[in-house]
Amino acid sequence: MAAEEGCHGNMNLEDRLTSMASPGAMVSGVPADHADLAIPPGPAGNYRLAQLYDYRGMPRQDFPCRPPVRLQLQARAGAADIPGTWGFGFWNAPFSLGLGFGVRQVLPALPDSAWFFFASTHNYLSFRNDLPANGFMVQTFRSRRIPAWLLAPSVVGLPLLVWRPFARWVRHMASKVIDESGAAVEVDPTAWHDYAIDWQADRVDFMVDGRRVHRTEVSPGGPLGLVLWIDNQYAVFTPEGRIGYGTLTHNQEARLSIRGLQLET
Repeated sequence: MAAEEGCHGNMNLEDRLTSMASPGAMVSGVPADHADLAIPPGPAGNYRLAQLYDYRGMPRQDFPCRPPVRLQLQARAGAADIPGTWGFGFWNAPFSLGLGFGVRQVLPALPDSAWFFFASTHNYLSFRNDLPANGFMVQTFRSRRIPAWLLAPSVVGLPLLVWRPFARWVRHMASKVIDESGAAVEVDPTAWHDYAIDWQADRVDFMVDGRRVHRTEVSPGGPLGLVLWIDNQYAVFTPEGRIGYGTLTHNQEARLSIRGLQLET
């Protein structure tokens, strides 16, 4: 049987999207009309997240979306350099590990995604040295199909990553099994803009205000889930082998506003 195309299930976005908010965070509004995702100020050490997503309780093989599908929305961030990350698009939630991301399957997976992604300068989120690793960008990842149970033993080797020569080798090997594409998005994220992701089986087009800002043949095969989020998390994996992960201080509320959200197949 051929895989179902597009984002199957109930296409009424108010019904298909689920909100997730850590204590003090907020998801308000009607998703298809206008939604605000906000996390409160607070210290590092406490993970803060506000999220809308459409894969609650699903194992990754049942995530709703496959190409071809087009995501359209308008978005505005509350500040130009929010500590942490925010964005919107499609992904396979590869690092759930039971951390409360609404994914039933807890084994790790290699990343697959196509999204608009903001990462503050505390982050370094690329396996390639020639692509953006933080700032406002578009990214796609397409990974080799490796069963999750084969990846699970790699968790035991995580302590070895503090040894930088080993970490550099791991990063180099990751770049061989994970195809990646990306580009910086040169717009003011605090102003309203029209964003679109046209995800096809053989390519992904990213549009801002009707203008294509990136086209790539690195197209994830799916299935993926739709996600829109803001959080105070950071992750670092530099070419020098430096690794870091944690949460960041917010001195004021951080907000991502969404309106006009549409999925077309």
